[in-house]
Amino acid sequence: GGPQYRGRVHEEPPAPARATAPHPPSCPPPPTAAEHLTTTIERGSFCLARCTCGWSGPARRSRDRARTDATEHLTAPRQP
Repeated sequence: GGPQYRGRVHEEPPAPARATAPHPPSCPPPPTAAEHLTTTIERGSFCLARCTCGWSGPARRSRDRARTDATEHLTAPRQP
């Protein structure tokens, strides 16, 4: 014989799609297009800064320089 299964397989019905619930007051609102949130990402021996607006900085070997790129992006005047 093969392996014996002692439990039943339960077929769960798919959960109905629901509209996004409003955020409770304790949650921060989702970022708007005007907000810029930066992070650094490592790719092998390189690090680069990225922003929620779609901007990404050049790949750097220095994590500190990638963070500086992110800071410069946040403080740069916005293009209309």
